[in-house]
Amino acid sequence: MSNEIVKTDLLIVGAGPAGAALACFLASYGLTGIMISAALGTADTPRAHVTNMAALECLRDIDLEKQCIEAGASGDHMIHTRWCHSMAGEEYARLYSFGNDPKRKADYDAASPCDHIDLPQTLLEPILTRRAVAKGWTLRFNTTFLTFARPSDERDVIISTIRDDLSNQTYKIQSRFLFGCDGARSQVIRELGIPLIRKPGQGQALNVLVKADLSHLVKSRAGNLHWVFQPEKELPVWGWSCVLRMVRPWTEWMFVFMPRPGGDLTGDDMNASHEQYLSRLKEVIGDDSVDVEILHVSKWKINEIVAEYYSDGNIFCLGDAVHRHPPFNGLGSNTCIQDAFNLAWKVSYVMSGRAGPQLLDSYSAERQPVGFDIITRANQGLRDHIPWMQAIGMTEVEVDKRRGLLAEFDDKGVVGRKRRQEFREGIEKTRTEFHGLGIEMNQQYRSGAVYLDDEPEAPPLPHEVVLERLISTYPGMRLPHAWLNTRVPGQQFSTIDLAGHGGYCLITGPGGNSWKGAAEQVSKAVNVPIKSYSIGWNEDYEDVYFDWEKRREVEEDGCVLVRPDRFVAWRSKSLSKDPKGKLETVMRKVLSL
Repeated sequence: MSNEIVKTDLLIVGAGPAGAALACFLASYGLTGIMISAALGTADTPRAHVTNMAALECLRDIDLEKQCIEAGASGDHMIHTRWCHSMAGEEYARLYSFGNDPKRKADYDAASPCDHIDLPQTLLEPILTRRAVAKGWTLRFNTTFLTFARPSDERDVIISTIRDDLSNQTYKIQSRFLFGCDGARSQVIRELGIPLIRKPGQGQALNVLVKADLSHLVKSRAGNLHWVFQPEKELPVWGWSCVLRMVRPWTEWMFVFMPRPGGDLTGDDMNASHEQYLSRLKEVIGDDSVDVEILHVSKWKINEIVAEYYSDGNIFCLGDAVHRHPPFNGLGSNTCIQDAFNLAWKVSYVMSGRAGPQLLDSYSAERQPVGFDIITRANQGLRDHIPWMQAIGMTEVEVDKRRGLLAEFDDKGVVGRKRRQEFREGIEKTRTEFHGLGIEMNQQYRSGAVYLDDEPEAPPLPHEVVLERLISTYPGMRLPHAWLNTRVPGQQFSTIDLAGHGGYCLITGPGGNSWKGAAEQVSKAVNVPIKSYSIGWNEDYEDVYFDWEKRREVEEDGCVLVRPDRFVAWRSKSLSKDPKGKLETVMRKVLSL
C-alpha cells in the first residue's frame, strides 16, 4: 500500500448516471473533485434508456438537454408499445406510450417544456463524464473503493481506501464528502451498514443485445417496446416471453427474455448455447432473411429494494445504490439524475457557508420517500402485466393448456367474448407503465428545506396518481411549467427557465414589486442569490397563454419562492405587510441559518 494520501473535498464512487450527473451538477457550482469507477469505462450495454421530462429538466439547467436530444431517439420513435406473435407476424394489441396518445397530449404539454427521449445509457454516460472532466473533475476508471474511516475528532474528514485495479496497488483518498453512487452492489452502502428494505424479488430475466436491421418491419409497427409471445409453442425455460426494446432505430435491439413462470429458477436455468439463443431470437423476429448478430448476453435479478435512509454524516448515497428495481415505467436513470440534482446545490451551499450543515439532512428526508415510491411502482408495473398473460395463457406451464386458451379467442360466442375482454382489460391495465406522468413528476418534498408554516393541508393527489400530474405551487412541489414571452414577442421560454441555475428565484406579479425589493435586500443579508421576476400584464414577462395565472395559486401581488432545484420552497398568497422581514425569516429557516 502506498503511504500517499490524495486530498480532495469531494469523492464520488461510481461514474454511472448518478455519479456522473452529480459531478456535472457540482461542477456547475464551480466544485470539482475525484470520481472513481471500478468499471473499465462508461456503460458497455444500453441498460436504462427512457429519459423522461423530470430528468431532462435537471440536465436543461446545465445546458446538457440539447446534447441528450441530439444523441437520443425522439419521442415519435416511442409512439407505441405492442403485443405480437413475432416482429414480422401477427399483432394482438398496441397502446400509445410516453406522451404519444392524442388524448394525453395536453397533459404532457402542461407538465413540462421537455419531451421524453430514448437515450441508452451507453450514450448518456459519455455525455455526462465528458462534461464533468471538461469542468475539472478527475475521473479514474479501473479503480475500486474498498473501505473508509472517519476520525472521531474530525467531522469533515473521511479517509477512503482505494485500489488501482491495473497495478493492484492500494492508496488512500482524504475527502470532506463521500458519495456512494456505486450501483446495486454498492460497497459504500455495505461499509455504512445502511439497512435495506427488501420485498421478495420477482425472479430473473435475461438480456440479449443484438444487432439486427428491422427497419422494414417497423414501418407499420412503430414503437420502442414490443412484447412478443408464442403461447402455442414449446418454449425454453429462459425464453418464455420477450420484451423487444429498441436501442438504436432500427438496427440495435435488446431482447429481454422473461423465464417460465412459477418455480425456483437458478442462474443455470437462464443459460443456453449461442445457437439456442440465436434460434430463439429468430423466432421472436419471425423473418429468416434478417441477419442477427449477438453482441452481449447478461442476466439480472428483478429487485424491489430501497435503503432505509440515504446519508450518514458527510457520506451520501444515491442512484441504484439506494433504490433497485426493474425497468418498468423507465424510472431508473431518471431517478438517479434527480437524486444528484437534489443533493448538489445543498452540498454547494453548505461548503460555501450559505447554508447550515442541517440543510444536508433534507436530502435523505426528501429523496428516500421518492425512492420507495419508485421501486414500488416499477415492480407493480411488472405485476400489471400478469392479467393479460393469464388471459392468453402465458402463465400456464403446459403447452396444451396454453393452446386451449388461445383457441378460445376465436370463439364467436360467450366463451370467446369473455376471453377477449379479459385480454383487452389486461392490456389496458398496463397503461400506468407507459403514461406514468404522475409517478414521474409528482414528487412532494417534506423537510426542513421547505417552509410550510403558512400552509393548510397539502392538495389531494389526483385519483389516478400514477397517470396524472398534480400541478401546484404548494411548497415542496415542482415549480409548474408555463410558457412565457416578452411584450414584443421573441422566442418563448418556460417558467422553469427563470428558476434554477444555482440560485433561488422569486416570482411575483402586478402589485408585487415590494417582493422584488425584498429579494434584493434578503439576498445580500443571507449571501444567497435570489433572482426575482414579475409575470403579468406589462411586467418583466408576459403570461401569453394565461397558464401561469391558472397554475400559480397565489394572487397577483403574492409570490412563489423557488429553490435551486426548481422545487417550491415557500409561497405567499398575497403581499405581506413586511415583505423583507417575512422573506428573510423563510430563507433563514429553509437554509438552516
